[in-house]
Amino acid sequence: MAHVRHAERISPNFVRLTLGGLDELVPRGYDHWCRLFLAREGQDVLQLPTRTSEIGWYLQYLATPKVRRPWVRAYTLRDVRSGTGEVDIDFVIHGHEAGGLGPAAQFALSASPGDRVGFLDQGVGFTPDHPHDWTLLVGDETALPAVAGIIASLPETARGIAIIEVPTAGDRQELLVPPEMEVRWIHRDESSMGTDRPGQLALEALKTTVPPDGVLHAHLIGESGLATGARRHLVHEWGVPKRHVDFVGYWRHGRPATT
Repeated sequence: MAHVRHAERISPNFVRLTLGGLDELVPRGYDHWCRLFLAREGQDVLQLPTRTSEIGWYLQYLATPKVRRPWVRAYTLRDVRSGTGEVDIDFVIHGHEAGGLGPAAQFALSASPGDRVGFLDQGVGFTPDHPHDWTLLVGDETALPAVAGIIASLPETARGIAIIEVPTAGDRQELLVPPEMEVRWIHRDESSMGTDRPGQLALEALKTTVPPDGVLHAHLIGESGLATGARRHLVHEWGVPKRHVDFVGYWRHGRPATT
């Protein structure tokens, strides 16, 4: 169990919650992620699964009657402060673009110190298993915490490109970037393409990118159309082996999660 210590609107489309009570959490770097369990409306008690294995917790969760079952959402940790039991988690407030505010965004907007959430450590998703010369990261605003964490954890000698699409220039964040890592920011509100679907501008930017020499490892994350479209482009147009491409569709435009 964790609790809110601080809530702050850090940019037009991001709210950052600082959670406390996580004294045993071990920082893992990269895209260290978790599952958050949030009470539904009318729930006075936050009933959490007691199992932590990937299959065990979910089966136990599904077996819980819906009237007692909390919302569950996956989030990347923006920061973990060793020795304090604190983590920062950034919530995207993307309203109409996602078909209305979901329960996590609503929680972030209304959070007050002391509010409780369930927290399940899920480890790291960025785990290249092959030698490579450079790294490609592509994501929309929902992927910004993961991209930021991965870049900050790469060695100083790392080479690569990160393409990050955000709603506005005001949503950019300061990143710790190796000298040979290029970061390309795309501001959706400044585009002349007229798209309101997150990730499409990042995908178009990828398609006009000339890849550096050498073997790459790609990590493509965010809206489902971006992740799958970017993978398709790398495999079919760049000739990248599928093993060298990790892709995760965090969400689908216009189809909010229901669990």
